[in-house]
Amino acid sequence: MKIIEVRNLSRHFGTLKAVDGISFHVNEGEIFGLLGPNGAGKTTTIKMLTTILRPTSGEAKVAGFDIKGNERDVRSNIGIVFQDPSLDDELTGRENLEFHAILYRIRGEQMEKKVRDVLKLVELDDKADVLVKNYSGGMKRRLEIARGLIHEPKVLFLDEPTIGLDPQTRRHMWDYIKKLNQEKKTTIILTTHYIEEADYLCDRVAFIDHGKLVALDTPDMLKKKLGGDIISLQLSGQSEKFEKHMKKTKWVKTISKHDGFIDLTVEEGEKRIPGIIMLGEKYKASISSVSLHKPSLEDVFIFYTGKTIREEEGSWKDTMRAVRNARNR
Repeated sequence: MKIIEVRNLSRHFGTLKAVDGISFHVNEGEIFGLLGPNGAGKTTTIKMLTTILRPTSGEAKVAGFDIKGNERDVRSNIGIVFQDPSLDDELTGRENLEFHAILYRIRGEQMEKKVRDVLKLVELDDKADVLVKNYSGGMKRRLEIARGLIHEPKVLFLDEPTIGLDPQTRRHMWDYIKKLNQEKKTTIILTTHYIEEADYLCDRVAFIDHGKLVALDTPDMLKKKLGGDIISLQLSGQSEKFEKHMKKTKWVKTISKHDGFIDLTVEEGEKRIPGIIMLGEKYKASISSVSLHKPSLEDVFIFYTGKTIREEEGSWKDTMRAVRNARNR
């Protein structure tokens, strides 16, 4: 059953197309990932689906309700955890949750039970009466997730839920997210620019780049579409003739360039490396390094966009500056 349906959704800020005609659906009970660099349009998409931003064009339904005509019904069926913390540091964890419950008209014994249940779910029941200012970064993120679940939403939106956390805490957060999805059967929409996070958590992944949806499938199927092995070469010297030859070679399935490297997708990659090195010498393309690995989601992103997500990170400040300028016009 589709719990979210998006058709040709767009959001423009002046001449900047932050989201540009994307379409997809999310199935009930799945973890669905929006993967891409900062500034790609992930957060703008989430803000439209949660009725914070109104679309420039297109349509979407969340839990059966139109985001442009039934905003109140949409909000009553969703929970949200955004990138920026919004907890009250001068209240305890329990008090933060109680305040949020009151906003949803949950009171009395029902409120006490729900607060107790979500604190246990995110393993903060022993820290319930500690001031939030004394929580670690990971504890705060878990409390925000608990707050988003207090009214038992059908859909939980997590916008970069592990940003700013250390690797160990990030991995623990992944386990909490999987746990609540399995135990509560909550549909989760996750935005991230961490490749490994999407690969570990998501049932399906949509790649967004410059406001457009460029690929969508399960992580395994996206990787299988590339097929074979990835041979990554760092070249110097006269590489143009070498690259031209590789593009015409029958056993090279795909070829892409990024960040000073050339990636070749081939079958039985370990057997092809000696021949590739000989071709490099023939065409005077000095190969300074060679690596071999199975396709990853990062390779999929490179295949569809020609860039790594790390490269794209550099454009984020420029994108945000353009958004602010467009808003001020």
